[in-house]
Amino acid sequence: MTVTRFSFFSRVSLIGPGLLVMLADTDAGSLILSAQSGATWGYRLLLLQIILVPVLFMAQELTLRLGLATGKGHGELIKEYFGSWSAWISVVTLVICCIGALLTELSGLVAVGDLFGIAPGKTLVTVVSLLTLMIWTGSYRSIERIAICVGIFEIIFVLLAWLAHPGGTGWVYEMVDIPLGNTSYLYLVAGNIGAVLMPWMIFFQQSAVVDKGLKINHLRAARWDTAMGAVLTQVIMASVLVLATVTLGQVNPNMPLQNITEFSNAVIPKLGSFYGLTLFALAMAGAAIVATIVVSLTAAWGIGEMMGFRHSLSDHPKSAPWFYGSYIFILILCALLIYSNAKYLVALSVAIQVMNAILLPMVLMFLFLLAKRALPPQYALKGWYSIFVGTVLCITSGFGLLAGCVGTFMSW
Repeated sequence: MTVTRFSFFSRVSLIGPGLLVMLADTDAGSLILSAQSGATWGYRLLLLQIILVPVLFMAQELTLRLGLATGKGHGELIKEYFGSWSAWISVVTLVICCIGALLTELSGLVAVGDLFGIAPGKTLVTVVSLLTLMIWTGSYRSIERIAICVGIFEIIFVLLAWLAHPGGTGWVYEMVDIPLGNTSYLYLVAGNIGAVLMPWMIFFQQSAVVDKGLKINHLRAARWDTAMGAVLTQVIMASVLVLATVTLGQVNPNMPLQNITEFSNAVIPKLGSFYGLTLFALAMAGAAIVATIVVSLTAAWGIGEMMGFRHSLSDHPKSAPWFYGSYIFILILCALLIYSNAKYLVALSVAIQVMNAILLPMVLMFLFLLAKRALPPQYALKGWYSIFVGTVLCITSGFGLLAGCVGTFMSW
């Protein structure tokens, strides 16, 4: 009995990096994009959310395998196998994506604070101060627990979608009505691909399993962790799309979302003023905070791997000043950048996700090649599965790039 209980808790303790990165995947920018998709196109982007579940798992399972088998971060492996120039390009791309994501997270938190009449400056100072204190005093495991506890509030969106009472069968026909000839639709398709498969996710999960001390014998449990997270994040994305369709889509059919206040005002009448506002704020704030933690850590880890300085949360700040300094600097920089521009959250969120889609081919190319070259033979990507994974990643990233470029060009 004791052995069984110990084994159970040991396995549960392995859960974390996969669930955490997936909760961060459903960040403020992704949720806003999903709401925009529902408000503008109804259920026509719902099928894409389902299709992306196995693609998301496939990509993150490779980075998970790389971290467990090599004990190195993604940036370190790129530098080792493809040289410093490739590593620099990869890390610069990572930092750009991280800054873009942080702008949407902090803007989202400012917008949530605004729902309660809290000034942007107070929100930003509070968030940056608390997250700085958290990383300064915590270990990876403690930060992981805090982030998951905060991020789990995102499940409220599933409840909100159910309480909004979507009904009828029209959604089935609308879901398969895919207007690929419409450039506005393609722009949001690219955004949704970039919102689900984010470049920084690959770097984060690989560094996280290394920092947590997981080994290759933990691969099975870590795969389950990642698979459950992939399903959960897409359920949340789909729920927000449905919620926006039956609220915003009914109030202003086919009209684009302008801001978070507009979204919350459409949701609240379905639930009652106090409870609706509170639940909506908790869900949105949870999404933004967990992503802020994850993205800031990802940037600091990536820079540390490239520059070669100590970059583990097990290191005391005095022995890893550049790592902790990078984390804090990026947070403060992004807070200053969005201090007076939070009103552009919706347009910024969509643009950032489209940028992710455009950058995705390069990121997935390195991931695929490392999975073939950097792993021990028994774990390396090979055979029919290698062909299948390569084809899926190529089609997904290629379509995201094409849709993003065409949608962006035509929108100008």
